[in-house]
Amino acid sequence: MEKRWWKEAVVYQIYPRSFMDSNGDGIGDIKGITSKLDYLQELGIDVVWLSPVYQSPNDDNGYDISDYRNILDEFGTMADWEEMLSEMHKRNIKLMMDLVVNHTSDEHAWFVESRKSKDNKYRDYYIWRPGKDGKEPNNWESIFSGSAWQYDDLTGEYYLHLFSKKQPDLNWENPGLRQEIYDMMKFWLDKGIDGFRMDVINFISKMEGLPSAPEEPGKKYVSGSRYFMNGPRIHEFLQEMNKEVLSKYDIITVGEMPGVTPEQGILYTGEDRNELQMVFQFEHMGIDGGPGGKWDLIPFDLVKLKRILSKWQVELYGKGWNSLYWNNHDQPRVVSRFGNDKEYRVLSAKMLATCLHMMQGTPYIYQGEEIGMTNVQFTSIEDYKDIETLNMYKEKVHENGESPKKVMESIYAKGRDNARTPVQWNNQENAGFTTGTPWLAVNPNYKEINVEAAIADPNSVFHYYKKLIQLRKENEIIVYGQYELLNEEHPHIFAYLRSYNGEQLLVVTNFSSEEQEFHCSKKLDYTNSQRFIGNYDEIEEVEDIHQFRLRPWEAIVYKLS
Repeated sequence: MEKRWWKEAVVYQIYPRSFMDSNGDGIGDIKGITSKLDYLQELGIDVVWLSPVYQSPNDDNGYDISDYRNILDEFGTMADWEEMLSEMHKRNIKLMMDLVVNHTSDEHAWFVESRKSKDNKYRDYYIWRPGKDGKEPNNWESIFSGSAWQYDDLTGEYYLHLFSKKQPDLNWENPGLRQEIYDMMKFWLDKGIDGFRMDVINFISKMEGLPSAPEEPGKKYVSGSRYFMNGPRIHEFLQEMNKEVLSKYDIITVGEMPGVTPEQGILYTGEDRNELQMVFQFEHMGIDGGPGGKWDLIPFDLVKLKRILSKWQVELYGKGWNSLYWNNHDQPRVVSRFGNDKEYRVLSAKMLATCLHMMQGTPYIYQGEEIGMTNVQFTSIEDYKDIETLNMYKEKVHENGESPKKVMESIYAKGRDNARTPVQWNNQENAGFTTGTPWLAVNPNYKEINVEAAIADPNSVFHYYKKLIQLRKENEIIVYGQYELLNEEHPHIFAYLRSYNGEQLLVVTNFSSEEQEFHCSKKLDYTNSQRFIGNYDEIEEVEDIHQFRLRPWEAIVYKLS
């Protein structure tokens, strides 16, 4: 297995709107990020993944880009961005930018031209189709609810938008468009950035003819996805992108890929494939969603989670590369989701971090995760800003007559604004995020949960993350070791082994608020065992690591040699 810097790195995601506001307008900005780089350096991360800061009308918080080569004025100027990049590099922090090229904003100059006439040069940069029998060209649904097609009076045709109607999909079949995208990527790489996180990149190749999906009774969520995920030309497009752009720079690349399997993951990330280095897969993010999709809440099932994560660990070993994450700007806070965010918030946040960071792959930390930030419960739908959440509420409550209380419960559990409440820097007004009115309200628990308090407390979640990051830098076994799941069927314990060069790590975590008995399902061969890391301060002596008691939400790792 080839050793590469991006395999050994730890990435920190910044969602700029909610990170730090420098000018009191209530919106996080680039100068705000620059002001907090010492904090990130202290945490020990290697790479920042910055969510979009490009020019945008902000229909989907920056994922609807109207100009790929300019900075959104509410975030600052290109000079601010250049200063931020320079300050990151001074601290040995690399910058990975978001690449959003499945779609643009409908205010992008290409789309403005594309709408004008059927023979406009830019018409073919997007996916336009005539209607069928007075209806949409096919029955695909948008991921943000409703039809994936929007009728345009100007030319009497429909354009495809897999997301908001203000996010028309680009037509990757057009070689001219692809070249424009590659030129834009080079523009940023030549400015000195260190890589790209690619938004829904496995959507860029659609099935020829854009066929309608068969109707599935009771299943409403994104019909048609099999026709636009992992499409027929996806590998061709990514190999071309690699040849034209990525191979010319020493950078980190990760593709966000809903609906991808480990077999496909190997095709996308294999070292001999010349595509990407790693993918974000979503399988483990769907385990608490029922047949009706993410809003259809079902109880957390640890056995299912273990199977999914272990499958990716085992099948990609030596063939591809994993990215490891619990949180991002689209996911609820993990301590509220898979942990206990009340009496065991600190312990369960540390346990979840241990469970993830001891696996093989590049770990991603989402802003606020390192201090154990939690989900929020705003009383009114009026307090929410996320387009996906608002569309879903409107459809379920106003159009389908569902109970507002029940719909709010699913928003409290799964809404994207859970991740987007401002970072809690201190216990001052608005958690120190802004001197103005924040664009999205701050979680009321900021008085207890904030960066200042976490740094002051040596036993905080922050200091634990710092330790995990340091251990990864000092121990190749964490990065390159082989993975083996233990006790697969245990409903509350997630335990696994990592093995490398004659050493082993035994990782044992308790996903419950009750004590659990661990009995190792494998005879371990070792002469020496030492405690590597654990989330309880009071250390209990263990005579035989084949069998011991775990306290609520306990995580313990032993190094065996």
